[in-house]
Amino acid sequence: MKDLDNFEKKIGYDFKNKELLNKVFIHRSYINENHGKIKEHNERMEFLGDAVLELSVTRFLYDKFPQKTEGDLTAIRSALVNTDSLAKKAEELNLNDYLLLSKGEKDSIKGRLHILANTFEALVGAIYLDSDFDKANEFLKKYLFDYVEEIVKLKLYKDPKSYFQEKAQENNGATPKYKLMGHKGPDHDKIFVMGLYLKEELIAEGESSSKQKAEVEAAKNGLEKKNWV
Repeated sequence: MKDLDNFEKKIGYDFKNKELLNKVFIHRSYINENHGKIKEHNERMEFLGDAVLELSVTRFLYDKFPQKTEGDLTAIRSALVNTDSLAKKAEELNLNDYLLLSKGEKDSIKGRLHILANTFEALVGAIYLDSDFDKANEFLKKYLFDYVEEIVKLKLYKDPKSYFQEKAQENNGATPKYKLMGHKGPDHDKIFVMGLYLKEELIAEGESSSKQKAEVEAAKNGLEKKNWV
């Protein structure tokens, strides 16, 4: 395990129980590959962190958007705590640098976002266990809640494909089409690249582990490129 002192300085929280922090970065696959050396992985802590995260985010959104309906608040919350959002924040904190994974998981592209998102949740759970809800909430205010501005501005809480189609028909009188541009990586771990077209014009591209998800990413990128927000 790498020295975590710098990580604690980065997040602005000094763990009283260092073992809690160590456990944040232990993936189940590492234990399976290193029998007997380490006995506990981060999944129970992730389970706890998920609950802390939901309550913290719910209260934050309730206070921040007093005029929004329950439906909109639910959609925004979902966008803020989904795998892509949490993985993005995990990458900003360089959680990947400290993860203990099996060789197979290290080489996997598809599973990486899911693992990073789970590790972020485990970190929230660890801070809660080491202190209290307020400290975990402070961490989330500092490292997650700011993303809500982008989510609301770009309307990422709405279905991006449906929203792009609505705007395309409204502004261009055209229905968007998606085409496979290619793929990356080995056959067992492909990343698909989908192009978003209006008539014959390529508007944007998106990449993900499935064609459907790549289309969603292309729609998000298209909304931003066309400034349809």
